[in-house]
Amino acid sequence: MPGLSETERSGCKKMLSLMSKGDVLSLSDTVTNKMIAVENVTEATEAILSYTKDAEELLKRKKVYRDVIFKYLATEGVVMPPNSEKHQLVKRTLEFWSSENVRIDQSLRKAGETRLHPAETATRSTEVKVDAGVDLLALGQQFVQWFFQLLNSQNPSLGQTPQDWGPQHFWPDVKLHLLSSADGQQVEEFQGAQLVSLRLQALARDEQLLFSPNLEPRGLRALASPHGLVLVAVAGTIHRDAVCLGVYEQIFGLIRSPLDNNSWKIKFANLKIRGQDALSGDMAAPSLTCDSNELQLLCR
Repeated sequence: MPGLSETERSGCKKMLSLMSKGDVLSLSDTVTNKMIAVENVTEATEAILSYTKDAEELLKRKKVYRDVIFKYLATEGVVMPPNSEKHQLVKRTLEFWSSENVRIDQSLRKAGETRLHPAETATRSTEVKVDAGVDLLALGQQFVQWFFQLLNSQNPSLGQTPQDWGPQHFWPDVKLHLLSSADGQQVEEFQGAQLVSLRLQALARDEQLLFSPNLEPRGLRALASPHGLVLVAVAGTIHRDAVCLGVYEQIFGLIRSPLDNNSWKIKFANLKIRGQDALSGDMAAPSLTCDSNELQLLCR
């Protein structure tokens, strides 16, 4: 029996954590043909991972519902249309696990390199190191994956333990500009690490929004100023449970903190949210509406 790879095992474990206790226990009985007695979710999860022949077989099980796979992909920063069928989500999940990015991530972790993954950086600040000749787009992808996985973990509907969100990821004088066009146009502005942190956290924790960034080139852009400011802009979709509510664009300004191991912290964030009623384009993979020239203006 070939079993699961390290990447597949990790992904399946995260997906199982999104399922109800009853479904996990039932799935364990199915996978082991009731030959292994389990008493709790932890034992059931281990039995499922140990006795599953391959990842595709597990994903196609009836108890692994479409909504569970969709939520998992969203927390991993993989954008899928809200009306995707289960077989499409299964295919995309398998592609994600076998992609070069995932293999690189696994090799980096084994080598002890820094990689922006909230599960592994829960006690650290925004630690992306930039060297001469750095690939800014790759840096932007790492930051966006880290940030929205961290933010999405605050959403109680995912059933996950919230990760280390807080003001430590922001500069003390950070500014947040929030523009919402969901129910009429509304503008909010906040300043200070504590206030900005709490307002962003409330989007996921209290309003139970789930952010799914588009990491493809048309949905992500990054550039740097000569003074050390790095701008990262990303577009994506916003969900609540299995319902797509609209799209968003967010621009981050990042600056290194010499007092925190030269790690990166958020200097400002501009977030624009548009509900379905304000949309006319492709919600499956939204594109950025700002161009490089507009971003350059923010560097001044």
